[in-house]
Amino acid sequence: MGDLLGLNYKERTALEAIRATSHDAKQLQRAQALLWLGEGAKVEEIASRLRVTRQVIYKWASRLRTAQDRPIGQRLADAARSGRPRSAQGIIDPFLDQVIDRDPREFGYQSTVWTAALLVVSLSVVHHLGVFPRSVSYALERLRIVWKRPRSDLARRSRTWRQAKGGLNVGFQGAPGRSS
Repeated sequence: MGDLLGLNYKERTALEAIRATSHDAKQLQRAQALLWLGEGAKVEEIASRLRVTRQVIYKWASRLRTAQDRPIGQRLADAARSGRPRSAQGIIDPFLDQVIDRDPREFGYQSTVWTAALLVVSLSVVHHLGVFPRSVSYALERLRIVWKRPRSDLARRSRTWRQAKGGLNVGFQGAPGRSS
């Protein structure tokens, strides 16, 4: 196929420009593969170097030859994909803004604190939107909402911990009523 690709000067120049300037890794990979193919490298060798199948290399070469009315950069770019578009972000963020400062018990939940899992359930009930806990976590990061799990009293230090370590017990207010 190397001899069959037959890159002309304009195509080679465009592919070299993409290789030198593209920030899209896939487009860069395709341009490099086609340049190697144009230099006479074997399809199997290119596929092995790039860790793709031979069929992928043939597909890229075919895309270069078809749709000649479009610039080479567009021919090497990812095609539009079918599937459900991202839509949860427009619902999750406003929802979190509304509920995060309120007590979950106001909404009928038997919990005093919001968790990512509880927010997922609430989004499902209120908006009929199935999201993953990670999507909620990403939304919390975007909104700069941070919470930590409540710690038990066992994790608190006693009033005399400094004395036990050989220091003074000055200025530390431990848990009231605890002594060791």
